[in-house]
Formats: sequence, C-alpha cells, structure tokens
Amino acid sequence: MDTSYPREERWPPKRASPPSTPRDHLIWAIFNTLYMNFCCLGFVALAFAIKARDRKVLGDVEAARHFSSKARCYNTLATACSVVLPLLLGALIVTGVIHLSKLAQESVGFFTYQFGGSDDEDQ
Repeated sequence: MDTSYPREERWPPKRASPPSTPRDHLIWAIFNTLYMNFCCLGFVALAFAIKARDRKVLGDVEAARHFSSKARCYNTLATACSVVLPLLLGALIVTGVIHLSKLAQESVGFFTYQFGGSDDEDQ
C-alpha cells in the first residue's frame, strides 16, 4: 500500500457515450394543452411531441429530432404567449386606470372653476 502524498487518483477511462436520443417534451406539451392553450398552440405542440415519442420508439432518431424540435418551438410559443399576454393586458389596465383617474381629477377641477368662479363675475 502506497501512503506517499500527493496521491494520484486514477479514474476509469471514459466510455464512448451512445448517440443521444432527442427529448420529446411531452409533459410540457400536456401542460400547455391543459392550462395555457393559446390559439391551440399547446395542442399542436402535443401532436408533435407524440410524433417525436413514436419515432423515438421506432428507432428513427432523425425524424424524432425533427418532431422534437417542432414540439419545443410550439411549446415555447405557447408558454411565451400565455405569459406575455396577461402581463400586457394587466399593464394596459393599470395605465388605463391611471389615465382615467387623472382625467377625472382634471374634470373635477374644471367644473369647480366654472361654477365656483361665478361670484367674481357678478361684482
């Protein structure tokens, strides 16, 4: 047993990795279909995810990559639209309320000036 320091640790040699199989994004597509289905993008993503899983099971890796890429694209679009549109709608509501409150304050000031200033005109 060698107890000298520093020790050199010998790692086992790296094995050649098998060709990577594409992800099918099925769970993400199901989530988009059920909860955030904007313009049926979630349903389209689900269809491509199922096609990608079928091709992966059959062993057609290139077609599985193609359908996986499309499923990821549609999932991204569905998620982005479902997050951005409510935020945009909320921002529009907030700015509309602020604008209407300022307009109401200005109109109250205008009407009090018109009716309150009549005492000066009589003299």
